[in-house]
Amino acid sequence: MTDSEKGVRTVLVVDDEPSVRKVASAYLEREGFEVLTAADGLEGLQAAQGRGLSLVVLDVMLPLLDGLEVCKRLRAVSDVPIILLTARGEELDRVLGLELGADDYIVKPFSPRELVARVKAVLRRMSGEAAPMAVVYANVQLDPVTRTVRHEEQRLDLSALEFDLLYVFMKTPGRVFTRAELIERVWGANFPGIDRVVDVHMVSPRKHLSKSGQSPRLIHAVRAVGYRFGYAE
Repeated sequence: MTDSEKGVRTVLVVDDEPSVRKVASAYLEREGFEVLTAADGLEGLQAAQGRGLSLVVLDVMLPLLDGLEVCKRLRAVSDVPIILLTARGEELDRVLGLELGADDYIVKPFSPRELVARVKAVLRRMSGEAAPMAVVYANVQLDPVTRTVRHEEQRLDLSALEFDLLYVFMKTPGRVFTRAELIERVWGANFPGIDRVVDVHMVSPRKHLSKSGQSPRLIHAVRAVGYRFGYAE
């Protein structure tokens, strides 16, 4: 019985940078994926053989066998979803990759949270599962698939962590979250940091969601507790 048949979602990450493999593995495993890694194209092809992979994350610039050739060979024998990792500005690689059968691409450097979101989005698309709905509150629109936020029709420039914090709030407006709850939901239960990290990452979203300090604040600090999202009643 393959991993896929057992219900285990296995992702193969092929990248010659140890730091990319390490970070990608950590974030994907935290979301329940089993992760295999390979450091070059030939090793990646070998790792893909005989395994019921759910998805392959494949760097284009690989030693021994480049990612485009790996993509071509994989697509000849398998319909496993492939997400390419490409260098900024290498549009030709992205176009060629899509023509060779890649399902999506991410431009380096990337946020590991973006990688996880794109992996989930591709798997949902392949399975026919409905994508999570956009969240709307007053004049704020948040799309968890494209990971974009708009306030009064203006797109907000938020970091991955700031986006995740806002998503937690917007799913349950009016609820007060303690800093400990926010850390567990966004950073993970094993995060070794301190509560202050939440306050630091709340500065930008609170500023963005107040137009020149004149619109009513949407994110409120609750003294000695944490934060609440929503207009004051």
